[in-house]
Order: sequence, then structure tokens, then C-alpha cells
Amino acid sequence: MNAFADGPAEHGRERGREHGGERGREHERELAELRAAVRAVLARHEGAQAWDALTGQVGAAGLLVPERYGGLGCGPAEVAVVGAELGRSLSPLPYLGSAVLAVTALIASGDEEGRDRLLPALADGSAVGALAWAEERDDGGDPWSPGAIRTVAEPGDAAGSAGPWLLTGRKEYVLVGDGRPDVLLAFARERGDGRLGVYELTGAEAGFGIVPTLDRTRPLGRVVLRRAPARRLGDVDGETVLGRVRDAGAVALAAEQVGGAEQALAETVAHVRQRVQFGRVIGSFQAVRHRLADLYAAVASARALTSEAARAEPHELSLLAAAARSAASEAYQEVAAETVQLHGGIGITWEHVAHDHLKRAHGAAWLLGAPAGYRGRIAAGLGLPVPSAAGTR
Repeated sequence: MNAFADGPAEHGRERGREHGGERGREHERELAELRAAVRAVLARHEGAQAWDALTGQVGAAGLLVPERYGGLGCGPAEVAVVGAELGRSLSPLPYLGSAVLAVTALIASGDEEGRDRLLPALADGSAVGALAWAEERDDGGDPWSPGAIRTVAEPGDAAGSAGPWLLTGRKEYVLVGDGRPDVLLAFARERGDGRLGVYELTGAEAGFGIVPTLDRTRPLGRVVLRRAPARRLGDVDGETVLGRVRDAGAVALAAEQVGGAEQALAETVAHVRQRVQFGRVIGSFQAVRHRLADLYAAVASARALTSEAARAEPHELSLLAAAARSAASEAYQEVAAETVQLHGGIGITWEHVAHDHLKRAHGAAWLLGAPAGYRGRIAAGLGLPVPSAAGTR
């Protein structure tokens, strides 16, 4: 059974917990149907057409959006299914940035007016959202850590503290589609007390551009803010919002990495079964079998941890999300490297899909925080000493 087929939905979490009953089996069937629908869409469509079909026919963009705002009111298990299929196909769609990060930040902000105004369009895919979060640090540390956020928010000159805010700073690694997002949110700190909050950029003054990256399968953006007009979303502590966004993103990204690792491993197994050297298929060599067995074990472990994180209770989500994210990052990088190696000369060529997996694996490992940072969170959650270098590698 696929490990993503027995997780809970947000509406009625108890249905995912009844693993031995009819409700649990029905949920597994629902997830299997969702997986088949997403895979069929991605097989038929590419680019903008795939996004239109995924959002219009499957409703994928609204999985985390409550039903009252036009969404499906689902949870991490459904998101993990979609993420795994997107990772399997190396899709460039803005699902993680819009349907997971931006939607979670908006919901967690507690801003009812913002939810009413923005969530319906994000849910049906007519608007694409993005969350500007990471910032480069002078000390070379993790750009996704809360301490890296130095973008300043100050009250507008005319309206005072109750009116529009002005944001100044520079955001990196913004997960976007192939253009400027329709809804752009950003984390910033109030001038003076340094209080963290999430803001909606309300004007065109925010400088936005796509940044060239080694991974051609995932567009990343940069946002430059020079007193850009913004509206603060809600009055919830920004650290709380950031924590919820980080955990939701970690589970979704781990699922994507597991999907990519599974696909890369399947392609490698197919190759070694038909590649002949010294009069034998190379898959019959014991050394190759051992390497593939190790890869299978790594992927299976990452898959199991991601499945557990996708059906976690709220009080255990942070720890399990960190474990899944760390395991999935390492498994995908290991599989991608062996995919290149075991494909031999053809795997070295730039155009081969093995290279796309390699670049996606290494790029994804650094998104939303380095694996070492997640291991540091695991250590802290278990009451163990946290390595001083956690978050840097």
C-alpha cells in the first residue's frame, strides 16, 4: 500500500484515524482516486494547461482551503498525494508556493477580511499566490530561519499605525510559477520592537523577477521592497504563523521529494534491467543489486515518515514534519546521484532526465531550510543536544 494512502483530511481528522474500519478504507480509496486523477492530468497536460486542469478539474489548489471559502477542506494527506505526483513528474507548477505556503499563511493569520477576499481565487486556481519568506544572511546561515527575516515594516506616513504599512527589504527563493504572482505575501518585522508579522503586498511597487537557477524545473523569484505598500494580515504573532507554514510546507515538500525519488529509482531499475555489459545485464551484478537495495530502503523510510507526518496530531506535527523533511531530502539526493552513476555515460549528459532529478534533489534539499536545521529541531524536540552547526548544511 502506498504510504500516502492512509492519512487524515483536515475536515474530520478522525476519519483518517480509523485505519482498521470502513471509514479508513474509504479514505484510502479517495486518496487513490485523487492520485490517479492528478497523474492523468500531468500525463496529458503541461505548463499552464496542467495548472488549469489540476485546479479546475481536480480542485488541487483548494485542498487546504476551508469549504466556506470555496475550497475542499482537506488536509496534509491529500496535499501529500498531489505533492508526490508533482515530484514524480518534475512539475514546475506553483502548487507548493500557492496552494500550500500562501494559503496556510493566510489561514493562520486569522485575518477574516483577507480570507474572504483572497482564498476563493486561490482555491479555484484563478489566482496564484506566493509567500516571500527567505532572506540571505550575512553570516551565511540558513536563509529560511526566523532570525534571517530583516525586512522592515513601518506605518505609512499619512495613515498612521492603523493604515497601510510600508515594507523595505529583499526576499530570495520565492516559490512562484512562470511569472509574477497575483497574490504576494511577505514576512516582515515592525520597526522598533521587531515584532514579526505577515503582510499582503498591495501595490506594484514591489520589484519582482525570476532568478536563473541550476534547477530548470522549478522557477524561483526575488522580491525587492523599497517602502512597498502593504496590509498587515491579522494580529496573530508572526512566529506562530511561520511555524504553521514551515510545518505544512515541510510535509508537502517531503512528499514531493519522495515522489521524485521513487520515480528516479524506478527509471534506474528499468535501465539496469536492459543495459548489457560484459555479456550480462548490469542489474544482475551483485554490487548493483546492493546499491539498489540501499536506495529502496532509504526511499521506503522517507515514504513512511512522510506518511506519518501527513496524518500527525497537531502536537506531534512539528517533530514528524522535521523527520520527514530530513529523511526525504537525503533519500532523494542519494537516489539522484546513483541514478546518474548507474545510467553511465548517458546519465552524464545535460539533457537526460537523470540530471533533472539530480538538480531538483539538491535544490529541493535547501528549500524551506537545510536538512541539518530540521535535524536540530528533531534533537531539540527529543531533549537532545542541538549541534551548533544545525541549519547550515
